[in-house]
Amino acid sequence: MTSRALEFLSRNLALTAAATVVLLGVFVVSFPEGATAMLIVIVLSGITILAIQRSPDPEFLTQVFVVGLVLRLGFGLFVHVADLRDFFGGDAATYDSRGFMLAQSWGSTSTFVFSPDMNRAVNLPGWGMNYLVGVIYYLFGRNIYAAQCFCGVIGAATAPLVYVCSIRVFENRQAAKLASIGIAVAPAFVIWSGQLLKDGLIVFLLVLAMIMVLDLQKRFNLFAVAVLAFSMFGILSLRFYIFYMVAVAVGGSFLLGTKTTGKAVAARLAAMLLIGLAFTYFGVTNIADRDIQRYGDLREVQRSRLDLAKSGDSGFSEESDVSTTEGAIATLPIGLTYLMLAPFPWEARNIRQAITIPETLLWWSMIPLIIIGLAFTVRYRLRAAFPILVFSLLLTIAYSLFQGNVGTAYRQRTQIQVFLFIFAAVGWQVFKERREDKRILNQGRKRRLEQLAAHPLLPNEK
Repeated sequence: MTSRALEFLSRNLALTAAATVVLLGVFVVSFPEGATAMLIVIVLSGITILAIQRSPDPEFLTQVFVVGLVLRLGFGLFVHVADLRDFFGGDAATYDSRGFMLAQSWGSTSTFVFSPDMNRAVNLPGWGMNYLVGVIYYLFGRNIYAAQCFCGVIGAATAPLVYVCSIRVFENRQAAKLASIGIAVAPAFVIWSGQLLKDGLIVFLLVLAMIMVLDLQKRFNLFAVAVLAFSMFGILSLRFYIFYMVAVAVGGSFLLGTKTTGKAVAARLAAMLLIGLAFTYFGVTNIADRDIQRYGDLREVQRSRLDLAKSGDSGFSEESDVSTTEGAIATLPIGLTYLMLAPFPWEARNIRQAITIPETLLWWSMIPLIIIGLAFTVRYRLRAAFPILVFSLLLTIAYSLFQGNVGTAYRQRTQIQVFLFIFAAVGWQVFKERREDKRILNQGRKRRLEQLAAHPLLPNEK
């Protein structure tokens, strides 16, 4: 029995590592916080693995999910035990305090005073993260490690979703596998989804929304409509301006579509109508309008950008002014350069920037593949990839305008990279196929020359 168990564990290293991290989480973190957090991990992971069984490649995707989970839980455990949240992601403390405040208000039997802090927790952009943490604290007690592990599982589940998204667009399993592996193990995705931060949740919801759009382009599906509406609402609650970009991408893809038959067009219009009615009924449109009126002005964007540029020692282009259309256009090339390429190794000013240099160099090496993949997509898969292309373009422009901090750009770039990884994987497959075609062609020419050398043509054959 022991030998069989060892053989099983040796064949399932990812599963063994996951079990080890879970046990460490239980015994290293004080009771009951560690045990509660691992219970959440086990339940959510079980649900994810069950959902994966319906995918085209369940065994591979389960392994990818578990590997991504191990990396995120391991990193999160390190951050928690070493108390490095302020170093890697100080926003976690804000979500912790505001979530606890909400949980207290829900569990209070007496009249709860609506303080200015409470007003900020429920009304400022990003209120969805406060509510999520509040729900976890209300159910399990104040436990920042449990909330962090929740984010870690969602972050790990993004990798299988990327596989599905890639398959929907390109129908190439090798490219889909490569893209999902990249999302599972890339340091930026591990760091930002392994902590109590909203970036990993946003990336998950973005990919989920795009999958639902791709499904609805082909046929009407009430479940897909519901999941798409949920994803867009979640995005609105976490980072409201991304909601508008997703809405434009969704609307444009439904109008363009992959099928132009009357039935297909009617199905897409029905999906748009249902989503619009749901948003109106639940007040989502009012929330979106309120946020865009408050923060949608270019002068507000300039104030936000200037704060980022002046914060810490990683600000850039502080002199840029995006409060006017001319200034925004002039700032765009600089912002785009920093968004897509920073942090630059020669500008590393602290240890946080220095440790990203290896990943940055690897990211730079992927850019030619991304260009190849994008060219292939535009030429052969434009209709299918339309929502992804439109969203990625809009978010790239937006972040190029109001990002003024290298650290924030590196962090929020993952919301674009999640789709660029797919294009890079496609570019790699295209590159390999072209190289193989060239090799076969050269072999054919060489074989023909050898045949001519062995059997020269007669004079009357020349």
